[in-house]
Amino acid sequence: MDRINLCLAHMSGNEMQYIQEAFDTNWVVPLGPNVNAFEEDLEDFVNENGALDKKVVALSAGTAAIHLGLIMLGVGKGDEVICQSFTFAASANPIVYLGASPVFVDSEPDTYNMDPQLLEDAIKGRIAKTGKKPKAIIPVYLYGMPAKIDEIMEIACRYEIPVLEDAAEGFGSRYKGQVCGTFGTYGVMSFNGNKMITTSGGGALICPDAEAKKRVMFYATQAREPYPYYQHERIGYNYRMSNICAGIGRGQMTVADEHIKHHQWVHEQYVQRLGDVDGLIVHCAPGDEMQSNYWLSTIRFEDGKHVISDDLLPFAERLSEANIETRPLWKPMHLQPVYKDAPAYTNGVSEHLFKSGLCLPSGPCVREAELDYIVKKIKENL
Repeated sequence: MDRINLCLAHMSGNEMQYIQEAFDTNWVVPLGPNVNAFEEDLEDFVNENGALDKKVVALSAGTAAIHLGLIMLGVGKGDEVICQSFTFAASANPIVYLGASPVFVDSEPDTYNMDPQLLEDAIKGRIAKTGKKPKAIIPVYLYGMPAKIDEIMEIACRYEIPVLEDAAEGFGSRYKGQVCGTFGTYGVMSFNGNKMITTSGGGALICPDAEAKKRVMFYATQAREPYPYYQHERIGYNYRMSNICAGIGRGQMTVADEHIKHHQWVHEQYVQRLGDVDGLIVHCAPGDEMQSNYWLSTIRFEDGKHVISDDLLPFAERLSEANIETRPLWKPMHLQPVYKDAPAYTNGVSEHLFKSGLCLPSGPCVREAELDYIVKKIKENL
């Protein structure tokens, strides 16, 4: 069996049409018709054909989207931002870019995402400690799984703290029918090469209205003031997506729903084929109100009989030797050396998941034959 990767980009066949248009019209810069059209496609997608009226700015990366979202929320030097601990570093790093400090909150076991009770504990704790509220809250949709966003939003609204949703892994996931990334003031999407759709590298910021979109675009294009010469009164960034990358995105949007359905099908197959393995749990959405895209299907080992803690990596290495790529679940941010001094409100959930869980191949290359092989090798190596 050839190498089975976690998730690689899969082209629709339409991408070259839009890329060629960019070359034919000489629009190869971080502006152009593909960028505008891609943003319109994304707005149609997140607004569910008019149910909402969010605006979208296409950017160079999901990390750039988090950075600009924090700027739009007024985060600056000396502020604190509450961030989910169980996530990739890109959720937290932009906080530090701005001279602010992350405050990490652990996960609840149902979705693996931010624990609402710990969130409120953290807010109260920071007010008692610093005399002021955190400036923003960043929940994450880990591996595509919706968070308990209604509970998070209720707490955020009660304390009047804005929410920046990190939906980088949650493209197309829904909570109670609403697209993840559209509940808070701002939402983040990622189109990295391993995401649900790709622009080779890129991201987007979901904005509340047209005025906010205009302001985000201002910061994303070096904060140039409207003068006939170059005048800058604020620090800006070179964060806009190129017209070529946006062309790839337009092609990807034609098959976005197919990609989501395929990942959901792969997850369902893992549930059916591994559900009878003693001590192995395939993580599933905890209720019908949560529709995960299952960007990556994840498993964990719970009874101590098979693979936990120190045995996890050797198990993953044996699968790798069989040409199956896996990945440990994220190492929590509060355990990362770079954030060792950051405040953290923990309950042990993310540390346990890190020690006991793996991501399985879930992308377009995983079909019936690959599933048969993956499941066979998992069972053989337990």
